[in-house]
Amino acid sequence: MVNLILENQVARITALALLFIAVALISYALVVFLEQRSAIRRRMVSELPLGSESGFAGSLRAQASEGAWMKLVNAIEKAGLSLVDTKDQALRSRLIAAGYTSPSAPRAYTLLRLTLVIALPVLLLGWMWLSGSRPSVMKLYICAITAAVLGLYGPSLFIRARADRRQREIINGFPDALDLMLVCVEAGLGLEAAFARVGQEMTGSHPLLAEQLGAVVLELRAGRSREDALRRMADRAGTDEIRAFATLLIQSTKLGSSIATTLRVYASEMRERRRMRAEEKAHRLPVLLSIPLVVCMLPVMIGVLMLPAIIRVVRVMMPALAGN
Repeated sequence: MVNLILENQVARITALALLFIAVALISYALVVFLEQRSAIRRRMVSELPLGSESGFAGSLRAQASEGAWMKLVNAIEKAGLSLVDTKDQALRSRLIAAGYTSPSAPRAYTLLRLTLVIALPVLLLGWMWLSGSRPSVMKLYICAITAAVLGLYGPSLFIRARADRRQREIINGFPDALDLMLVCVEAGLGLEAAFARVGQEMTGSHPLLAEQLGAVVLELRAGRSREDALRRMADRAGTDEIRAFATLLIQSTKLGSSIATTLRVYASEMRERRRMRAEEKAHRLPVLLSIPLVVCMLPVMIGVLMLPAIIRVVRVMMPALAGN
């Protein structure tokens, strides 16, 4: 059967097409399943109030539950292979900034990198074998090394991009949260109640920021001090704006200053920073547009302008030089 596939071009193309369709269908089913679970979880969180016991117990169960991936990690570690990274604390901070807050996330990340380092070269060599190509040893070596490097650094690039995207979404929605928080505080609510109310109101518009505020409320109600809860929120977000906001609230609480005044001043500063970031992006557009203009259009314009002169040289100068 394998020889028939290798010898017949149509059978080989058909096998590759079927393999591609199977992988695409499995990936699509996995994405749909994960999206459905995420939608159900978001709907449950939005429908349950932050102070209800059922919502709190549900979050604890969600954090304590282990999937098949975590069971695989634990089984591998029990077999004697340690998946603990040498820079575990820095890796944990990066994963938390990207949204992976599970205690087993660093070990799963290490296992994923090891799997990709081995699996990608094997899949590439298998695809070359099925396609019937006979590359040289040097080409095989370069392709295998490239696939291994991609598997080693690909998850790191994905985590960095996801963390940057989350931080950007949190920063963009933070001025609106400060305005709502200021309204709640001036209406007579305490800081914990203001966090809970703003978190409920922003679940639809800015779910990541609502998640951060809800985590602060849960930690405060669990008995953690306000200073510790705010600092943990700043560490989870990983942005300078959230860290400065936590520092301001801690200092206002210690010094006894007005929290409403602090929120009003900082909300104004955050809106000004958001406007400045928008202006910075607008000013960067001409510079970014000049790159494709120079690379793509300038050579064409030079060719169009120089073509008549080149034709004249070929028609007039070349015969004269040949005659002389």
